[in-house]
Amino acid sequence: MMDPRTQARLAIRANVFKALAHPSRLFMVEQLARKSCCVCELTEMIGADMSTVSKHLSVLKGAGIVADEKRGLQVHYRLKMPCVLRFFDCVGEVVETNAKEEWELVKR
Repeated sequence: MMDPRTQARLAIRANVFKALAHPSRLFMVEQLARKSCCVCELTEMIGADMSTVSKHLSVLKGAGIVADEKRGLQVHYRLKMPCVLRFFDCVGEVVETNAKEEWELVKR
């Protein structure tokens, strides 16, 4: 049985996974890995309305993945935890391995 401390630690990790569990948020993280962007730039890149993009950024910020900085009238976001990109690499390996295994099954 999980003790409360372990349960709390895993709940915090799950929150980070939940924050990343949306294609638009994954796209934002990839873009912010390249350069900081204002909400208006991300809105244009994603093709969603500003309130939706702001909500996604709020989720990422709440999970500690991105940080914001006010510059004049605009708020710019940057990737606070670039180590999350290593997780993306790991997910890519899982996807690739699964695809290879499925292909091997199809070939039989």
